[in-house]
Amino acid sequence: MKGYRFSKFIPQKAQGESAFDNLLNIFLQLISITGGDVSEALSWLTNVDKQYNITDGQYGIGDFIEDLKDKGYITEENQDGKFEVTGKTGQEIRKSSLEEIFGKLKKAGKGQHKTNFSGTGDESGTDRRPFEFGDSIQQIAMTDSIRNAQINHGFGDFMMTENDLEVIETEYKTQTSTVLMIDISHSMILYGEDRITPAKKVAMALAELITTKYPKDTLDVIVFGNDAWQIEIKDLPYLQVGPYHTNTISGLELAMDILRRRKNANKQIFMITDGKPTCMKVGIKYYKNAFGLDPKILNKTLNLATQCRRLNIPVTTFMIASDPYLKQFVQEFTTANNGNAYYSSLKGLGHLIFEDYKRNRRKRF
Repeated sequence: MKGYRFSKFIPQKAQGESAFDNLLNIFLQLISITGGDVSEALSWLTNVDKQYNITDGQYGIGDFIEDLKDKGYITEENQDGKFEVTGKTGQEIRKSSLEEIFGKLKKAGKGQHKTNFSGTGDESGTDRRPFEFGDSIQQIAMTDSIRNAQINHGFGDFMMTENDLEVIETEYKTQTSTVLMIDISHSMILYGEDRITPAKKVAMALAELITTKYPKDTLDVIVFGNDAWQIEIKDLPYLQVGPYHTNTISGLELAMDILRRRKNANKQIFMITDGKPTCMKVGIKYYKNAFGLDPKILNKTLNLATQCRRLNIPVTTFMIASDPYLKQFVQEFTTANNGNAYYSSLKGLGHLIFEDYKRNRRKRF
């Protein structure tokens, strides 16, 4: 088994950033990789500094550690007296992930969920229509209404009637409930490639995007290995892979159970994985087979995909591997669910997930 492989790192100091800010950016990356182990992250940071001279004689790693404590990023106030991350650190990591993956969104306009249905909503559209009883004053298109008054009554004494008024059509905003499934099986760190860290970054970026830009939407995150369980958004930066097989069945069952309790009409599942299902629960025992596509596991997985389709829950699969037999599984699964599938590199994963999330928010499932 191979561990983490480090390439040459040449830090570039960002203009206008202090020495603390530059070190903080690196520290947040290391905290995510180490699963929240502050001591290990600081040890790695010290080694990187020793090799590449990130700090200077004016500000060292010791000063940085003190600033981390003073600014509330880490604390020693626990029974063991060890460094621990705080909630502020987790929030900063999510913000950093959002900026890294979805940074171009700053140039976009308002981003609430739109549909093709118009009416008495709270999102301004582009269409105009005559004023009707019950329309609010805020909806009146003043420029168009004044123009109508001048056309209808001339340019002499100004007069405006109800028939001159035009209003800006408004659109309903929809709310979407999303469950993000993250594969934490052992293969996510095998073969010399760290796949779990990019997956975590995408999850953190999506979580930060939804909570800030689409606060009426819901996002639930579950992880699946031999079993599946739900995690809180604040725990995402510290998620780690275990010695697990891939129980996609358990993940889908939990995702469906969560979405049943959500009242939104629009529901969807995003699944990030790098392999085929290799495990399922039979009673209290696990049935496992990592060699090829096991019909017993595959059929149960496809049955759940069909159930999701009947419940109008599309599943979008992001397969971060491209082996032919994996493509076969994804194609069968997508056909059964009538969902979407992407064979993504780790680099493009974030943009694909955002584009699919944004596209799905514009339609009623």
